[in-house]
Amino acid sequence: MGRSGRRTPHRQTLCMNTNAAKTPHTSQDHIAAYMREKGQRARVASRAIARADTGLKNACLFLLAQILRDESDTLLAANERDVRAGRAAQLDEALLDRLELNADRIQAMADGVREIANLPDPVGELTDMRLRPSGIQVGRMRVPLGVVGIIYESRPNVTADAASLSLKSGNACILRGGSEAMHSNLAIARCIRRALRDAGLPEDAVQVLDISDRRTVAELVSMPEFVDVVIPRGGKGLVAAVCDHARVPVIKHLDGVCHVFIDRDADFEKAVSVAVNAKTQRYGTCNTMETLLVDEPVADRVLPELGRMFSEAGVELRGCERTCAILDEALPATEVDWSTEYLAPVLAVRVVDGLDEAIDHIARYGSAHTDAIVTENYTRARRFLREVDSSSVMVNASTRFADGYEYGLGAEIGISTDKFHARGPVGLEGLTSQKWIVLGDGNVR
Repeated sequence: MGRSGRRTPHRQTLCMNTNAAKTPHTSQDHIAAYMREKGQRARVASRAIARADTGLKNACLFLLAQILRDESDTLLAANERDVRAGRAAQLDEALLDRLELNADRIQAMADGVREIANLPDPVGELTDMRLRPSGIQVGRMRVPLGVVGIIYESRPNVTADAASLSLKSGNACILRGGSEAMHSNLAIARCIRRALRDAGLPEDAVQVLDISDRRTVAELVSMPEFVDVVIPRGGKGLVAAVCDHARVPVIKHLDGVCHVFIDRDADFEKAVSVAVNAKTQRYGTCNTMETLLVDEPVADRVLPELGRMFSEAGVELRGCERTCAILDEALPATEVDWSTEYLAPVLAVRVVDGLDEAIDHIARYGSAHTDAIVTENYTRARRFLREVDSSSVMVNASTRFADGYEYGLGAEIGISTDKFHARGPVGLEGLTSQKWIVLGDGNVR
């Protein structure tokens, strides 16, 4: 990764490319017909899934969890083909980390499916029922969105997560994974279809695209008659391209420029622990800290210890002038560094003059994803929670907790930095909508 932190060109692999080479087997007409067939099948299946009761959906998910465990060797073999091809193609380490499956990750995938099965079913929930003077009862019912299109890169576990969340929330889904994970995704898809079939649900409720032509993305996001919402998970180029071309609503976040602010009233041990975890627990994730902000009165105390620990972890530091004066190992930061999502062992560090300057920095350079403060001062913690306009705002906790599983959602379909219709980790409730219902007894107006 270069000095600016820009991703390699591979991060753009799922972007629409209308100039892609066309062969007799992948003409534009062929791609359009292929996608329309997928959409039609998904629309039909969505009606069956929407009326499926909770017990049937849960039975399917428990079956899927068991099948994933039983087919672990098959999944690992398929994934090994993808990883070998990825190394041969010289994918960067962050992408390879997201791509790779192992026994623990497959177990975690199965556990995630089971946890989704154990969550309350949001479909059909009635809220805000009230009696009006006219005698009618008015309220709202939670209902599925319909057909969800999900576009993602690298992580094969997204296939199981997305399918499970879609099914539990009563939706059908069309999944378009990255070409780099094709073998892994199709192996997981076979497990999903088997679980659907054995549970007596339509196999078309979850469709994983089995061709990697980029034009499938352009078709997927331009079929409002078949697709109700699209969720892109991947690099900024992918998300931007989807938003530019979509004719259906998009739930998205472009990047994760996450901050930790160490306040002057922070507990020293908490500050060090949170900051180190937020950066080093895993580098290639959108909730990893990319900029550390340190209040000036405690910079001389906390930065040397953090500098030592980050150096031991192999993290390159890029600091403001005051940071570089304290840490010899820090390189001078540029303006670009403050707004860069590195997804790598690189960290921008800035010393700020108090809470106001920290909040101003986050507002200017942040991506509205996840930001945290470390402090023992209740008043400043409350101000940070109230004034930082991000999808997740934390006090004395690592940004790495911004995750559907950690929030008790079972898993997440993505993280939204939009303000409509869902914000933050999108779980079951984020894959539903609400409609007004009216109960009467022959009432007329």
